[in-house]
Amino acid sequence: MLKRILGTNQSGEKLEVSAVGLGCMGLNQGYPPFPPKESGISFLQKAVELGEDFFDTSELYGFYKNEELVGEALQPVRNKVKIATKFGWNIQDGKLLGLDSSPNAIKKAVEGSLKRLRTDHIDIYYQHRVDPNVPIEDVALVMESLCKEGKILHWGLSEAGLKTLERANSVFKVTAVQYEYSLWCRELEQSLMPVLEKHQIGLAAFSPLGKGMLAGKFKKAESFGKDDYRSTVPRMSNKEMMEHNLHIVNQIEAFAKARTCTVAQLSLAFILHQKSYIVPIPGTTKINRLQENLKAMDLSLTEKDWQEFTDLTSSMEVEGERFGREAEPWAGNEAVTR
Repeated sequence: MLKRILGTNQSGEKLEVSAVGLGCMGLNQGYPPFPPKESGISFLQKAVELGEDFFDTSELYGFYKNEELVGEALQPVRNKVKIATKFGWNIQDGKLLGLDSSPNAIKKAVEGSLKRLRTDHIDIYYQHRVDPNVPIEDVALVMESLCKEGKILHWGLSEAGLKTLERANSVFKVTAVQYEYSLWCRELEQSLMPVLEKHQIGLAAFSPLGKGMLAGKFKKAESFGKDDYRSTVPRMSNKEMMEHNLHIVNQIEAFAKARTCTVAQLSLAFILHQKSYIVPIPGTTKINRLQENLKAMDLSLTEKDWQEFTDLTSSMEVEGERFGREAEPWAGNEAVTR
């Protein structure tokens, strides 16, 4: 299994993980129907057998249930895997009330995650969304304390504003960040990546397959149920926009077929080809899809192929916003200053 150094922490310790990780959210949130609990556990354990060792979850997913599932599945093989989870939410009685990254809330959150994940440490702990009401310096100091206690080994931020990211890193070294990055979400190449390279911070790329579009799952515009997150995403819920975007996918798929790979494998290989510090974390609940995704690490294209692919995709313009209405206000938040 190909490995990558996602990043290093304040002490210079490296976070080495599978070059393609596994996003676990879809096991019980976002993309129904969800597999039964036992099937989910079996799936995660099979993933380890296939060589996967980097699993991404959050307290938010399924309101704690995703962490519980991941913890139960991976407890027998905990020494073979790396687990990422996230904090920063105010969840009460099964309802999301908003953001909360106050120091006391973080300390409570990490204890809950450790218990649910059945572990004594979290390999990397992300602030899921920046809380604009809490100085990021306060968050970074809590992360430093948790690292000293051994409860977390690395920390990072997800979808943070760039000023907040730099402020956080100046207090306590950020190992890696999470942002959406894929063939049809490339804005951060000009904005974020120079900052990551300046500070030697890694990138865990979520939704690298465009919420299923770049997995070749859809051949025509579809209607999603109200419980499906994609029903709130304009580029997928709007029929005209989705038809336009499917035309883009068809072009990518034709390029992939000519090189005996799938559109998903090409899409993941593209991300791996960009920078050595990027680890895509596609989600799936199906073993055959997981196997397909992992084979992206073996895909070898010539520089001529990549140049042709760059030429093909550089003029492609995806229509529609990438986030749903509820999540959009939290993306790119900047934290209040002290």
